[in-house]
Amino acid sequence: MKYRQNNSVEVAAAKASISRATAYRIDKDVRLPSQDKPSRGRRRPDPLEHIFDAEVVPLLKAAPGIRAVAVYDEMRRRHPELSEGIRRTLERRIRSWRAVHGEAQEVIFRQTHEPGRLGLSDFTDMGSLGVTIAGQPLDHLLYHFRLVWSGFEHAHVILGGESFVALAEGLQNALWSLSGSPLYHRSDSLSAAFRNLDADAKADLTHRYEALCAHYRMTPTRNNKGVAHENGSIESSHGHLKNTIRDALLMRGTRDFGDLVSYRAFIDEIVSRRNAAHGKRIDAERPHLQALPDSRTTDFEEVIVTVSSTGGFVLRKVFYTVPSRLIGHRLRVRLFDERLDVFIGGTHLLTLPRGRARANGKHDQVVNYHHVIHSLRKKPMALLGLVYRDKLFPRAEYRRAFDVLVEQLPDKQACKIAVA
Repeated sequence: MKYRQNNSVEVAAAKASISRATAYRIDKDVRLPSQDKPSRGRRRPDPLEHIFDAEVVPLLKAAPGIRAVAVYDEMRRRHPELSEGIRRTLERRIRSWRAVHGEAQEVIFRQTHEPGRLGLSDFTDMGSLGVTIAGQPLDHLLYHFRLVWSGFEHAHVILGGESFVALAEGLQNALWSLSGSPLYHRSDSLSAAFRNLDADAKADLTHRYEALCAHYRMTPTRNNKGVAHENGSIESSHGHLKNTIRDALLMRGTRDFGDLVSYRAFIDEIVSRRNAAHGKRIDAERPHLQALPDSRTTDFEEVIVTVSSTGGFVLRKVFYTVPSRLIGHRLRVRLFDERLDVFIGGTHLLTLPRGRARANGKHDQVVNYHHVIHSLRKKPMALLGLVYRDKLFPRAEYRRAFDVLVEQLPDKQACKIAVA
């Protein structure tokens, strides 16, 4: 039709590469063929004609958040004669109705990020990967830190829950690995950082978390409670990192590691490879970061305990044995994620592996037989009903040997042999 404005029908047809007959037909009726055809009516009766406006729409108005499949199930229950095949038709009809009459939805506002401005922290559960240490399942989390602009990541294996100790240790490891700190640090509503009681976020900050951020000159922020997408720059990265770890475990051929150190080195290698892919961008962001302080701040909790006559103390539902010479003394215990450093005054006495209360809430024990064996030699029968007897044996072979002795010998003789 453009050619027809300045040319005859035959010339316009030649230029448009169509036949002269087609050109004459178009010249008489400029409508498109699709516009010329009458619209096709329904080939079968509308199965929702009598129920959509009468029953479905009132249901959608009364419960705006209801799922389409729930409406489908309810209509099938009310009208057994309806075919199962109406589900997709009903879902499309509901979607179209909501587009016209539905409630306003939440809008996600994409942000412009600046280098050196924002770092994110969060924890993710690693139980689904099935990692074991020396054949024993490892119940653990992964602390995950990420810079929004460059994509720098740091991950740290956490044996306990989302505690302040785990947050402080993981965050400081990340910042010192990065050689700088961002202006803002954001997390979700971690109980390690926020009390989650007051509406005012500043009043909600715990003193320890506030002091930790102040030490690195970071302003602490958090996303709105229960709104995960506001922390999306790290939430989505969780899935990518876990999938990378899962693939690496499959290529490794086994999910078992000889010790925790080996597993942590495995995680560090994976994270370093991911950072290498963003190396240029990370190097570009480093000059925009704040300088680190002269030293780290505390990444532990300090608790005062008293050693009882049982030769130990109870801390967080776990009984720990210590040398018996400390009975009656008050000790200062620094509680880390995986260990306890024990002090008397300013003198460091010993380091104990950290225990965890059992999943059912019952107490557990961390026992070193060297602390009590001298006294147990004087009272060997105490072994028979000792609360922490199974934890006292150096290895499982000792426990099995004791079970055999109890079966075959009198209790007194069995205890005496086992203690010796």
